[in-house]
Amino acid sequence: MQKDQPTRTPYITTPAPPRLPRQCRDCHAWMPSDGCAGFRCDPCRHWRESLERGRCCRCGRDKLPQRDGRCRGCHPYRLLDEVPPATQLAFALPTGKVFPFVAFPVDAEKAPDHGKERPAMHTIRGQEPLFTLRRDWAPVLAMLRSMPPGEPPLTNSARSLVEEFTRFRAGQCPKYRKNISTLTILMYWLGAETAIFERDVYDLTQLDEHLAAKPVCQFLRARGLLVEDPGLHRNADLAWIESALAALPEPFASEVATWVKVIREQGRREGEPRGYDGIRHYLWALQPTLTAWTTTASVTSLREITTDQVESALEGLTGYTRQRLATALRSLFRALKRERVIFRNPARNLPVGTLKTIPKSVPSDLLTGLLDQAGTPLGCLIIALVAIHALPGHEIRSVHTTGLDLSRGTLEVRRGLLRHTLYLEELTHQLAIDWTAYRHQRWPASTNPHLLVSQVSAVDTDHPAVSMGLLSGALPRGLTLSGLRQDRILDEASESADPLRLMRLFGVTEQTAMRYITAAHPERTAKLPR
Repeated sequence: MQKDQPTRTPYITTPAPPRLPRQCRDCHAWMPSDGCAGFRCDPCRHWRESLERGRCCRCGRDKLPQRDGRCRGCHPYRLLDEVPPATQLAFALPTGKVFPFVAFPVDAEKAPDHGKERPAMHTIRGQEPLFTLRRDWAPVLAMLRSMPPGEPPLTNSARSLVEEFTRFRAGQCPKYRKNISTLTILMYWLGAETAIFERDVYDLTQLDEHLAAKPVCQFLRARGLLVEDPGLHRNADLAWIESALAALPEPFASEVATWVKVIREQGRREGEPRGYDGIRHYLWALQPTLTAWTTTASVTSLREITTDQVESALEGLTGYTRQRLATALRSLFRALKRERVIFRNPARNLPVGTLKTIPKSVPSDLLTGLLDQAGTPLGCLIIALVAIHALPGHEIRSVHTTGLDLSRGTLEVRRGLLRHTLYLEELTHQLAIDWTAYRHQRWPASTNPHLLVSQVSAVDTDHPAVSMGLLSGALPRGLTLSGLRQDRILDEASESADPLRLMRLFGVTEQTAMRYITAAHPERTAKLPR
């Protein structure tokens, strides 16, 4: 009788998983994936075969092969026994297999070959940096200055990136060559295969005035090669407010900080928040008064401020200076009273007053040949928008290209949620055509949505508006934007004497229209005694 054969369980054999980088159990050195097999490096295996095991007298680990009473990791430090034990980071690389060591002997008698002076090996794509210390660019710039004139040697990928940036910056004035120089230095030292830290770009440009950071960062960000630093993108007005609060003693600083939160509508009541730029203007007006109260008046808190002290702070001030300080003081104490930080409001009955000046006309000799003195299509269009259509400066710089309709001859101006439409006459229409043609020819790749751009804002990927200084610089000497606007509205008021016409033509309020009518025709609007 045959015995039953035992059943065999079929096993599915799978290939062994690939070896990963791991740590040696004896010396704790990191071994690469293509190195030796097992969990011990080759030197430690050799020590285990030839040496006895025991407790290391330096690190205290037991059951390790020893030489002179020390394990393999502590044996190189046998002459430094007085130093406390420390954990060392080591790498166990197989000799002669990968990453061979190449020495660069220096011959003192031979002149340095700048063509072979290359920076440290560039980081490979996807390789994380081991230490993220802040880089010192001073030695790099010193080495580049000692090299012969010309661009440093670049890799093919780095050179193509620099050439692309050069084409992107085509049409700029020669002084903007500093942007290309900045990118060239970064590509030479860091390479084009890895992302560049934004902090490194700004640290490099701070050492030389002939280098620029912002255009280079925008170019690298658009191509995914920039690691942004949140500390560099903070609001400048907010940073100034925080520094001003830090300069105040306690509890003044905490009380003023409460006022800032209330204006930002972070207090007990909700409302429309005010921007940090407006808060900065208020705090800038309050700084001398707060400093005087903390030093000369020996005040420790805003609860101790009296009405007499508030009024004495305004003594000797006139005009806009007094109005700005009075408005800031009323805002400060009103917010603290609402948050129940102070018991009473010493600035409750403080008069602020209104400053209404009479509009004045511009002498005719200054208006002669305005367009001829402008000289550029941008300057001619700015003069036409101010002197003909009476647009204020902040509205001119915010006009978008989508608001200009050349086929209908209209220009739409945004005023918050409202829109004001200008009907262009023949002169302004032709100047708008000339400017748009010049802009497209000069900056064909510009994506800035604003109608008026400069050589800086046209290629800026943040799409900023032009500055007020650029608008004022387009006018001849002796003229201002507000002066030309007042002259145009005053001239129209003297011709029509109709406030509704001024409101429809220039988009001004009823009070503003009546003010110009009063200035142009005082005999019609004078208040006669009854």
